[in-house]
Amino acid sequence: MPSTDARILAQAAVPTAAVGAVAAIVSGVVAGGKGAVGAVVATVIVILFMGIGLYVLQRTAKSLPHLFQAMGLMLYAAQILLLFVFVAAFKNTTLFNPRAFALTLVAATLAWIAAQTRAHMKSKILYVEPDNSGHSS
Repeated sequence: MPSTDARILAQAAVPTAAVGAVAAIVSGVVAGGKGAVGAVVATVIVILFMGIGLYVLQRTAKSLPHLFQAMGLMLYAAQILLLFVFVAAFKNTTLFNPRAFALTLVAATLAWIAAQTRAHMKSKILYVEPDNSGHSS
C-alpha cells in the first residue's frame, strides 16, 4: 500500500478507534461488561470492514480507474448491508449487549466515513501523473 493510502487508512482508523474506546467506556458504565464487549466487537468489525474496503477501492483505482466511482458506490452499499447483517445476526446474542453493539456500530461507521472524507480532502493526490521524461516544450 503506497504511503498516501496508508496515511488515509491511519487517519480514518485512529479516530474510529477513539470513538470505539469512548463507546466502550460509556457502554461499560451503562450496560456493564457485556456492553463494553459489544462496543469493542463493533469497533473491530467497523475497522476491519472499512479498512478492507478502502484497500480494495485503492487497488481498483490503480488497476481499473474507469471503474473507480462505480466500485466505490457498490463497495459502500455492500459494507452497509454487511453491517446490517451483523446487527441482525447478533440481535439476540448473550455474548455481549446487542444495543451497545448496534449503537457503537453506527457511531464507529459514521466516524470512519467522516475521518476518511477529511483525510481525502486534505491529501494532495495528483489527478494526472506528471511526465518525468525531462523534455521541455
